[in-house]
This record gives sequence, structure tokens and C-alpha cells, in this order.
Amino acid sequence: MPGMIESLTEQLRAAQALSRDQVREAISALTEERVSVDLKADFLAALAVKGETVEEIAAFARELRERSIPPPLDAETRAREILDVCGTGGDRQNTFNISTAVALVAAAAGVTVAKHGNRAITSHSGSADVMEALGLRIDLEPAEAARSLRERGFAFFFAPKYHPAFKHIGPARKLCAERGQRTIFNVLGPVLNPARPSAQLVGVPGPQLCVPIARVLQSLGVRRGMVVCGAVSDGAPARDGVFLDELSTLGETTVAEFYQDRAFAASTMGAENFPVQRATLADLRGGDREASAATVRALLDGRERGPKRDAVLLNTAAALFVAGRAPSISEGWELAAKVIDSGAASAKLAELAQPM
Repeated sequence: MPGMIESLTEQLRAAQALSRDQVREAISALTEERVSVDLKADFLAALAVKGETVEEIAAFARELRERSIPPPLDAETRAREILDVCGTGGDRQNTFNISTAVALVAAAAGVTVAKHGNRAITSHSGSADVMEALGLRIDLEPAEAARSLRERGFAFFFAPKYHPAFKHIGPARKLCAERGQRTIFNVLGPVLNPARPSAQLVGVPGPQLCVPIARVLQSLGVRRGMVVCGAVSDGAPARDGVFLDELSTLGETTVAEFYQDRAFAASTMGAENFPVQRATLADLRGGDREASAATVRALLDGRERGPKRDAVLLNTAAALFVAGRAPSISEGWELAAKVIDSGAASAKLAELAQPM
């Protein structure tokens, strides 16, 4: 098996794409304890350097989903619009946990939210770290998560809990991160949600990924999706090429969106039509898990009124639109602000922190 993954690595270094059968072989090697971390990391790096095709990403997603542990959702819960909102990570801008705050505000607005996430890989604090610091359980068993989703309209799905295969892939991902190399797993995270959400807002670290990831989501059966990448202009040419895996209040956002039964559209949108405050990337910086949790609490209870709030409102607005809770992003902004200012968002957090 080590020889097989070395052969696939050489194929990737020769800029040759993997077939679905080869992806299956690669995953078998990546999840095999006897294959060294270095060989796995070399393979993941070669794949990233070549650039993952839509077909490769979709094949990885299908194979890994087949190995995941699905939560036992009842028919009533499954019939709802189930939303996940997640940045892929990998933009290396160390912003605060925007998608975590967005997920909680969306849940407070009445959307059923299945938040899929992990601990930090390329940032100071991952969604699991922040959820834990906020007092939420991240280790729910599948039946407990299904019950929380049904009764509370929110559940956090901790990736290692539902993807046993990750146990033998994690060290290679960590090694790649230490080398400054992203991997396909940065991209895969949002498409592996074991709850199989019907609506997704996904942020990616580069605009060239918006259309490919939208196509992957559509091929996996997501009913309504939006994939975004936000530019950071800061008013200076030197900032060109800096992107966020979120909708941006600091520049133009590239968007690819679709409905399952319709062709999807690619476009760009600015934040000039929203009442955003002047800000720079520094205004959105995060910190460790405790600092990030404090920021999320301040946002949910309405104490944080600056640029961080604008970023949460804009991204929540898009999430509410994708989930069908708001008829437009503009109206989603207004609803998100109302949910926070009414106290509903902080009340939702308090509810979710209580034992089931």
C-alpha cells in the first residue's frame, strides 16, 4: 500500500488527475495506519499543488461520506430545510469565528442548523473550539445530535466523531499545515456533513474555488447552495489577492449559487448596499478559543456593534436567504439584526448550553 500511494503521488506531480477508482485506493491508503504520515502528507500536498478537479473532489466526498456515521434523523426533521454554514478554512487571515456566530443567529431566527466542524487546523480557533468554550457539547452521540436537531433546531456535528477515517488522516493534515500547505480536506469539510443538509452557505479561500465547490455540492444533492469568497481591498493595491472564506464587508465577494433543479449562476456582489462601517482586516481578527468565544457572546447579546457585527449580519443574511427564511439578502440582514437586538440570539445560546 505505501508503494501504491507513492505511485499516485508521482501521477499527481505529473499533473495527471485521479480516476474515481484511484481516489478509492488513495482513501484506503490515507486511512491505513501502516502508511506513514510523511507519505500521506506528500500525497495531499501533490494533489493540492496540481489543483483538485471537480470530479476528484466529488469522488473524495462520496467515498468519505460512505465511511461516515449518519445521525438517525426522523422523517419530520429530514423534511425540514436543514442548513449548514461553514468556511473551509485555509484563508490564513485568522478572523474571528464568523460562521460559528452566523450558525447560532440563524438557529435563533428559526432555521434548523446542522453545524459541521472541527478543531483548529490552520487558524487559532476552530468552530469546535469556540462551541466548547461557549459551553456547548461537541461530543454528542448521533442519537443525541438527532434529538437536539429535532427539538432545539440546532446540533453541532464534530467531524472526528462522525468520520472515524479522519483518525488516521489528521496527523498528515497537521503536517501539511505546519509546512504551510493546504489540503483537499480544507475544501472537503463542508461537503462531508453527516446530517446531509439540504441548504448550505460555504466560504472558500479563493474565488477560483466557488464554481467547482458549487458543482460538487449540487452533484451531492444539496437543494440550495451558495459558495462565496470575499476580497479584502482595504483601499490599497497592496491588499490585492487577499481573500476571506466568507462574504466580505471589506471588498467584493465572488458568489456561485444554485438550486438543485436549476442551472446555477456565478456573480459578484459588494457590500455597498448594506449599512457597513468602514473597516480593515485588522478589525475582524480573532484570537484563541476564549477570546473568540467572548467575541461571539458579545455579538449575540448585542454588545459588539462594530465591524464584527457587520460581518456577522452580512453572512447571516446570506444564510437566511439560502435557507428560505428571508426572501432576499437585504431582508435577511434586517432579520438578523432583529434576532440579535431582540435578545433571541443570546437566548438561543443559553438554551443550547443547557443539558438535553
